[in-house]
Amino acid sequence: MTEALTSLPPTILPLTILIADDHPLFRKGLRALLATVPQVQVVGAAASGAEAVHLAEQLQPNLVLMDLQMPGGDGLTAIRQIVAAHPNIHILVVTMFEDDDSVFAAMRAGARGYVLKDMDDDEMIRAILAVGHGEAIFSSAIASRIMAFFSNRQTQPPALFPELTESEQNVLRLMARGLTNNAIAVQLAFSPKTVRNYVSNIFGKLHVADRTQAILRARDAGLA
Repeated sequence: MTEALTSLPPTILPLTILIADDHPLFRKGLRALLATVPQVQVVGAAASGAEAVHLAEQLQPNLVLMDLQMPGGDGLTAIRQIVAAHPNIHILVVTMFEDDDSVFAAMRAGARGYVLKDMDDDEMIRAILAVGHGEAIFSSAIASRIMAFFSNRQTQPPALFPELTESEQNVLRLMARGLTNNAIAVQLAFSPKTVRNYVSNIFGKLHVADRTQAILRARDAGLA
């Protein structure tokens, strides 16, 4: 038993945790943070989704801290496989992706919680302990997005471009109104990188060459 667990009574088992993230510095930081929590024990770390699935099978942790974007099998696939094979293993997504598509895809895959990597240490520990013990939890930013999604869902017009995701539709709508990528990021509470990715996806799905053509398509359809 590690030094971090010596204060536990012998009858209390620690909450065992597997970290799945492809960034070594972030894994190291999580290990250091969790070493300060007597009731948990990090039993392994994975750098890819496929490795996370393998280690979950081998180590049988109580909780997996899962990033969404990793090589060798993405986080969503790993979540689905782990939950299907081991429903007793809980999954907490720890990521930088805060868009609706990522949040709801993770929930559909079987994650019990979703938090952002930049949340403060105390909140991160509370989220880890809560999901590890069977609760569902979301960081405040994600919870606000979920509430907004369901409150606005009934009032949104039918999709004019069904090939686009809801987030891509929202980005295209703001593009058609003349907003820049940075302004769209502020309006939708996305990162500029996320908006750029959505704009690129829109170009591909609408088969347009540039922003002007995309805006014309949107305005012709009445999206603006």
